[in-house]
Amino acid sequence: MTTALPARATLPGRFVVLGVAGGIAAYKAVEVCRQLVESGAHVAPVLTDAAQRFVGPLTFSALASEPARVDLFDAPEPIPHTTLGRRADLVVVAPATATLLAKYAAGIGDDLLSATLLATRAPVLLAPAMHTEMWEHPAVRANVDELTERGVHFVGPTAGALAGRDEGPGRLADPDLIVDAAGRVLAEGHDLAGVRVLVTAGGTREPIDPVRFVGNRSSGKMGHAVADAAARRGAQVTLVTTTARPAAPAVARVAVETAEEMADAVLDRFADSDVVVMAAAVADFRPKVAATDKLKKHDGVPELVLEATPDILAALGQRRRDQILVGFAAETNELHEHAAAKLAAKHLDFVVANDVSEPDAGFEVDTNRAVLLDSDGSIEELPLLPKTVLAGLVLDRIRDRLTERRPQERDQ
Repeated sequence: MTTALPARATLPGRFVVLGVAGGIAAYKAVEVCRQLVESGAHVAPVLTDAAQRFVGPLTFSALASEPARVDLFDAPEPIPHTTLGRRADLVVVAPATATLLAKYAAGIGDDLLSATLLATRAPVLLAPAMHTEMWEHPAVRANVDELTERGVHFVGPTAGALAGRDEGPGRLADPDLIVDAAGRVLAEGHDLAGVRVLVTAGGTREPIDPVRFVGNRSSGKMGHAVADAAARRGAQVTLVTTTARPAAPAVARVAVETAEEMADAVLDRFADSDVVVMAAAVADFRPKVAATDKLKKHDGVPELVLEATPDILAALGQRRRDQILVGFAAETNELHEHAAAKLAAKHLDFVVANDVSEPDAGFEVDTNRAVLLDSDGSIEELPLLPKTVLAGLVLDRIRDRLTERRPQERDQ
């Protein structure tokens, strides 16, 4: 059993533009810079005017591979944003403030950092940091969704202590997580190119009447994170989802609502899939009979008779040939025992288990604390991670399993 993240990918010789925007977390970007250099990357820092109110360019110049740049019009190159954009293998922005997100989403390039983001074709990794109220504002969420749909990578934010003794979601991801994410973005390439991946997401809704349903708190964030990350890694992705959350443009989206509809959609596509990741929270029970008209309070409390919904994972386990089959287990007690039982009963390759009663893990949040149980008997406990990072780790394990099963095909 291990409690650590997998070893960090090294970045020898990779040119990384490290953007620093103007938030209180800017001081943490110094450690990000140091770790990137230690990983072997050539780091070129770019600071906004606001960032310099929190930390000076001299600090970054002393740690980075070249002096920090701070101005669009007073730089060693005549066109610094295009020079940096073309040289970059990766652009990392930490912290990425609400202003930076808005400018990037709207295509505004009025300073060196925002102009570099628009001028580069390299992958971009954003590490947001701001107060909870700002992070949860609809405009910020819309900008994050827009950038995600364009293929921009995100790490964090996490929940924790914020400026002004506040606490909540919006804290900059730890520097080691940001550097780990940078390594994974650069290592991703197209290591899942040609692999057909089927992902489910969200909680099903089982109708009681035309306006009411039996459901759960699943937001679909985990399944969507897996689908988007798989598409970025070159996979052919089909996402069967109950949510209205946007998916990456390369993802084929199939909308469903009930467990029956999800079962039909998944089973119809299973034979043509190489990998199935069942991240959806499928209801175990549904009303045996749904009322055709809205139930009225004056008619009294209705008696609901429940019946079992289709067991999609069990059906997949019985039908599987050589597909990789991954399940999720959301539990509130005896996590290891319940997850191990699911792993064996459903004939899974591995199961991603988490205790949804824990704060900042499970449903409706951007982070998760997972345990990976493998069919080979190994157990890996992971720390609290952004779901986007966890998605990458799940896909790493899938890639390794595919390589073990089909080494000759994967080496071609």
